[in-house]
Amino acid sequence: MLSNVAKSIGQRNLFGKLKTLSSQQQNGFASEATFETRAFKLHNLEEGPSTKVTLTKEDALKYYGQMYTIRRMETAAGNLYKEKVIRGFCHLYSGQEACAVGMRAAMRPEDSCITAYRCHGWTYLMGVSPVGVLAELTGRSSGCARGKGGSMHMYGKNFYGGNGIVGAQVPLGVGIGFAAKYNGTKGACIALYGDGAANQGQLFEVYNMAKLWNAPCIFVCENNGYGMGTSAERASANTNYYTRGDFVPGIWVDGMDVLAVREATRFALEHTSSGKGPILMETATYRYSGHSMSDPGTSYRSRDEIAEVRQTRDPITSLREKILTTELATVEELKEIEGKIRAEVDSATKVAKTDREISVDELTADIYANPENLTSVRNTVPHAELQHKRLGQAVNM
Repeated sequence: MLSNVAKSIGQRNLFGKLKTLSSQQQNGFASEATFETRAFKLHNLEEGPSTKVTLTKEDALKYYGQMYTIRRMETAAGNLYKEKVIRGFCHLYSGQEACAVGMRAAMRPEDSCITAYRCHGWTYLMGVSPVGVLAELTGRSSGCARGKGGSMHMYGKNFYGGNGIVGAQVPLGVGIGFAAKYNGTKGACIALYGDGAANQGQLFEVYNMAKLWNAPCIFVCENNGYGMGTSAERASANTNYYTRGDFVPGIWVDGMDVLAVREATRFALEHTSSGKGPILMETATYRYSGHSMSDPGTSYRSRDEIAEVRQTRDPITSLREKILTTELATVEELKEIEGKIRAEVDSATKVAKTDREISVDELTADIYANPENLTSVRNTVPHAELQHKRLGQAVNM
């Protein structure tokens, strides 16, 4: 028996019945194609994004490569965890790749992002290499935070993490958006959270604050159907998360379709950038793994449910079929991309397993961005303070 979210993302065209509106040919090959996405659902909006979307060959291969890279990285991370090379928390993004890739495709240089603990894919999309992600997971010096952050605390330019406290990143995202408005950067902040965090009181507080200030913030609920092991239907009286901002407008989008997510995000960015304030977006998606690596993910849902979503609505396979059906690329071109990505991730995995850890005296480095008045750091024992030092360059300052 399928959960409501699995049914929701399954009620659409299957791979053999793609709704392609047109394609343009150059030298016998398509240079771009136009598709019809699933209809968006709207809250407090008179009109929404267009369901007619255009995809160029360049963008098609870019999105495919990005989603494939995230999937390979997460597979590698899962294997490293099983080998006990990665310790502690580890939350995988497999199945949800279209959400991050679609949003990143719409973002402008001045826009920023903050997310929860399922952040490996976002870290990669915001400029960190696969080595930087995987080595951070294994606690090695090649990691993007020198191995000190781990799975839930990765950062980059305009990327504020990776946050481990459920829902706490959303108020921070409003603050980042407000700072953009205050400083006149014309940027917006995408603040992501899951359906499991959607009932947090702090979210409703900052919906209100963001609307009062008309802060350029896009609230994104990545609804994968389950908050840890509890289905959305058992946890929320109202599972239409895109409507829960009250006066904040909302959009429901097919989160398994990278093109639909891209168009919805473009619409949302235009909304916030025009001075209309915040907007809420719900992406209906699905995770293949458990909540974290300690959760097998099959005690509260059936293996048949997972298999059906994989077989009928996998975001990577879906885009692959779109590309091939419209002749935007050949099978050989896609296989070449896949081969290069597999080699890159395999190489990154070797580095993540063999690279050195940082020295003990570096543990207290780079704690503060402006450490002028900080000469020492409190230790685990009294009267044995540790020396603070500055080694790296602060980002997002």
